[in-house]
Amino acid sequence: MAEQEFDYIVVGAGTAGCLMANRLSADPTNRVLLIEAGGRDNYHWIHIPVGYLYCIDNPRTDWRFRTEPDAGLNGRSLIYPRGRTLGGCSSINGMIYMRGQARDYDGWAELTGEPEWSWESCLEDFKRHEHHYRLDSGGDADAEHADYHGHGGEWRVEKQRLSWQVLDDFATAAVEAGIPRTRDFNRGDNEGVAYFDVNQRRGWRWNTAKAFLHGVEKRSNLSVWHSSQVLELEIARDAGQPRASGVRVQRGGKEQLARAAREVILCAGAIGSPQLLQLSGIGPASLLAEHDIPVVADLPGVGENLQDHLQIRSVYRVSGARTLNTMATSLMGKAKIGLEYMLKRSGPMSMAPSQLGAFTRSSDEYAHPNLEYHVQPLSLPAFGQPLDDFPAITASVCNLNPTSRGTVRIRSADPRQAPAIAPNYLSTPEDRKVAADSLRVTRRIAAQPAFARYSPEEVKPGVEYQSDDDLVRLAGDIGTTIFHPVGTAKMGRDDDPMAVVDAHLRVRGVAGLRVVDASVMPTITSGNTNSPTLMIAEKAARWVLRGE
Repeated sequence: MAEQEFDYIVVGAGTAGCLMANRLSADPTNRVLLIEAGGRDNYHWIHIPVGYLYCIDNPRTDWRFRTEPDAGLNGRSLIYPRGRTLGGCSSINGMIYMRGQARDYDGWAELTGEPEWSWESCLEDFKRHEHHYRLDSGGDADAEHADYHGHGGEWRVEKQRLSWQVLDDFATAAVEAGIPRTRDFNRGDNEGVAYFDVNQRRGWRWNTAKAFLHGVEKRSNLSVWHSSQVLELEIARDAGQPRASGVRVQRGGKEQLARAAREVILCAGAIGSPQLLQLSGIGPASLLAEHDIPVVADLPGVGENLQDHLQIRSVYRVSGARTLNTMATSLMGKAKIGLEYMLKRSGPMSMAPSQLGAFTRSSDEYAHPNLEYHVQPLSLPAFGQPLDDFPAITASVCNLNPTSRGTVRIRSADPRQAPAIAPNYLSTPEDRKVAADSLRVTRRIAAQPAFARYSPEEVKPGVEYQSDDDLVRLAGDIGTTIFHPVGTAKMGRDDDPMAVVDAHLRVRGVAGLRVVDASVMPTITSGNTNSPTLMIAEKAARWVLRGE
């Protein structure tokens, strides 16, 4: 088997991996290898914002995972997209720039005992790689934003390039329902209603491969192996202690061994990283024994603690409104949409999957916003199906802080077999109560005067469903993932038996190995998870370079 040696091996060229490779290879004395199972990000639909419709569940760009049948979803199984290309999930996601709430990070600092996870410290790491449109013009007008945003970094944040009157009026209805307007969701308290900011550049998707990788790929000390799947970690014994010494890779139809003189860094995501750890003998001993995998480190938390945001999609038929349902149903309408994008890089083809956002409380019991809305000027029976043939909007709402916990577990010792993913949605009384209450909040917004002009008719779930039991059952029927899995290799203190990595993301009991991706989050952030994952990588790269 051919062998090559590097100082650092980064597994996964997704959101975290692209930044890690950039930062580690900035020192020309570091030999860095970045490995990605998917191909290059040269598929045109990656870069056109609306192209997520053609990237999700496409084997060219997506691992095409599915969940196990879920009792909370009344036995349904969901597609579970995970990026399989350079840029990873940032190449197929909704492009929404969202950090979450300050209390998320202060909670991590408390859970780990590491003050660098506090909001104050994490804010600096968010700013370190940010290039925010609010600071483009400079001057006193932008002084208020400088405390919260960065400029000159690689990660571009822009305003959306379109608006919809029906969404403007939904926002006004939200204000009438008691949700304040906000100018910025990313100051630590995201309560309010506004259009989302997006990771785009002049109407194109801005993924992490463009931001952090393509500009540095020619560094002589950086090797990028795409279309190369890591099969297993190589484990050596260093004075009796297990040490990650490299990875075994399927590349060009052959197996190859890449050795790491310093560290192996897993950036394979909340599904890929626990799967690879388990395949390599790092995980719950009972699970490893089921598949005759020798135990390297008995870490019961590997693959546990899966958290995700379940979105519950309320659909309202509207009258007298311009929606995508009515614009994109004819050849003429589609031609106009295409022409606008070609000439202006604006219009529906520049759309993020969700345009309008809102953060609020499901009830007065909560001292902080625990709901997030993604509101769209369209409706469809299910993802991947054609738009409905009537004008409508979709107001999707998710519980930001679910208490349900799921699992990711290998099915066999074969690295090519997808793991069993069981989110266990709506498996706690609190989550079921929040689901029912959140649908009532949606109804309260839709009933406000500003939205009455559209004579909204609730198509899903349907006004005939009123009781908690009815609404929870219907939430199970219409709920779907919003693609935010985290937590399956969580960080924690040494006395936490379920912690997989320490506060600096080093795997417990195995030297030379870290996990740097969304799987290390002990609790899910109160919002979209892509940019928090990038912040985690920014912080981790600094620790790796300092040997901490």
